[in-house]
Amino acid sequence: MIGPELTKLSMTGLPRVTAMLQVDVIADLVCPWSYLGKKWLDRALSVVHGPSMVTWYPYQLNPNMPLSGQPFEEYVQSKFGDPKALQPAMDQLVMSGKAEGVDFRLDRITNVPNTLNAHRLMNLAESQSADTSRLAESILQGFFSAGLDISNPDVLAELGIKVGLGLNEILSTLEDDRSRKIVLSQEGQVRQSGITNIPDFLINKRLLVIGAQQTENLVNVFDRVMFGAESDLPTSEIIH
Repeated sequence: MIGPELTKLSMTGLPRVTAMLQVDVIADLVCPWSYLGKKWLDRALSVVHGPSMVTWYPYQLNPNMPLSGQPFEEYVQSKFGDPKALQPAMDQLVMSGKAEGVDFRLDRITNVPNTLNAHRLMNLAESQSADTSRLAESILQGFFSAGLDISNPDVLAELGIKVGLGLNEILSTLEDDRSRKIVLSQEGQVRQSGITNIPDFLINKRLLVIGAQQTENLVNVFDRVMFGAESDLPTSEIIH
């Protein structure tokens, strides 16, 4: 799991270069920077020559969010203070999204959901070898562009079916307390490893990239991970 691997980063020497590029994404599905970070990651992976694997790990920005969620305006007020003071940052976010093909329609978001069910669906997709990156894209786009309630089992079922998951399997997973415990256990391990903000990207269990990084930066990190073992240049454990 991710927790022990992060601990090992400071305890072991540099590993041998491997052919596989592995990216562990730590993110939440209501985090706009997780959405932008995914876009940059997708582009970086598209220029990688060789196989790659992406695994998503849960991290709830609002772990104590009521299951019914919280009205958007109330959430913004409680978390950030005066919405008017936040407006310039929100405008900048929308502009950044447009540059990356992300349509942030904050005007369509009426409720900020509890994301546990969305993470449970991602965990199911992972266990079934479904396309988790495609599913994450659908969930993020559904929330940020269409204002969908991504805590609603019916909404999640519709998104899950599009990546090949079965309706009964999805609904039973979202009703099964075991899946809830699995996701909470995974998140607990992530937090115990020292992660405090998202998104983060653990590359080949070796370098931890903090925050949403643009494509060029990620490609440079990939090069360092894949070929740095043969270089005289020092390799950092954490990249900001």
